[in-house]
Amino acid sequence: MPAKTAVVAIGGNSLIKNPRHQTVSDQYLAAHETTVHVVSMVAHGWNVIVSHGNGPQVGFVLRRSELAAHELHEVPLDVCGADTQGAIGYALAQNLQNEMRRRGIERPVAALVTQCEVNGEDPAFASPSKPIGSFMTEAEAKRRQAEDGWVVIEDANRGWRRVVASPRPLRIVELDSIKTLVDVGVVVVAVGGGGIPVVRNDAGDLEGVAAVIDKDLASSLLAQRLGADLFLIATAVEKVALGFGTPAQQWVDKLSLAQARRYLAEGGHFAKGSMAPKIQAVIEYLEHGGGEALITDPEHIEPALEGQTGTRFTVC
Repeated sequence: MPAKTAVVAIGGNSLIKNPRHQTVSDQYLAAHETTVHVVSMVAHGWNVIVSHGNGPQVGFVLRRSELAAHELHEVPLDVCGADTQGAIGYALAQNLQNEMRRRGIERPVAALVTQCEVNGEDPAFASPSKPIGSFMTEAEAKRRQAEDGWVVIEDANRGWRRVVASPRPLRIVELDSIKTLVDVGVVVVAVGGGGIPVVRNDAGDLEGVAAVIDKDLASSLLAQRLGADLFLIATAVEKVALGFGTPAQQWVDKLSLAQARRYLAEGGHFAKGSMAPKIQAVIEYLEHGGGEALITDPEHIEPALEGQTGTRFTVC
C-alpha cells in the first residue's frame, strides 16, 4: 500500500516558549520537542511535509535591521521571510535528521526555501491584518504606531502586535520540486511562514513584495495541490473549542465540513488572530478534495492520529 502523505503545519510561536526563552538555542530546543512527534509519524509510514510559522522570527530580524540601520542597509520584509525560512528550516531539518538517526530510520530530509505567488492587486494590501513580530505592551505598540507609522492591533488577548498586508496565496512556486522530493521519500520542510510573497510584474517576472501570507492558508494550499491525505495543524491547544474564552466554552472532538463552515460564519467561536484562520484553512482543504484534517498540540499528535484526542475534521 502506498504511503499516505501529510502536511504538518506548526506555528512560529511554538518555537518560543516564553519571553525568557527566545534565543536561537532556545528555539532549536523547542523545534526538537515538536520534531520528535513528527518523526513518530514518519516511523508509522507517513510521507511528511512540515510547514512552519515565522512571525516572531521575522520580527526579530526586522528589529535587528532597525537597530543597525545607522550602519547597514535595512532588510526588506520578503528577505526577512527568506532569512527565517532558512534558519528555521535548518533547525527543523537537523532535528528531524538527528531524531530519525536515533530511531534507526533512514529517510533523507530537505528544507526548501519556498516562494508563494499572490495577486499584486489583492485588497489586503489596502487593509493590513497579519500579525508579525514579537508581542508588545499597549504603550510600546502605540509608540511605534506614532513614531514609525506601524499598524498595530491587540492579538487574541495575548498582547499587541504589528500587522501587515496578508494577501491570499495563489500558487506555490516550488510545488513541482516539493512533489519530486516527496515522491522519492524525502521528509520536506517547505512553505515556511506561508512562503515568501511574490508577485508577477509587467514583464512576467516574479519579484518579492512587502507582505506576509497566512501560514495555515498556504499550508492548506500545499496540502490541496499535493493531494495530501491529511492536513494537520499543530498549535497551542489540544482541541478546538467553540465559544473559546467564554462561559459557554466547549471542547469538540469532531466537526464536519458543514459544521465548521457554520461555526466560522456565526463568529464568536474562534479568535480572528489565532484559531479562525486555521478553521478557514481546514475548510478550504476539505472543499478541494482533502481527506481529513486534525488540529491539536504537538505533544498529542500521536494519540490524535489514533482518534484519542485532538479535533478531527471530515467532509461529512
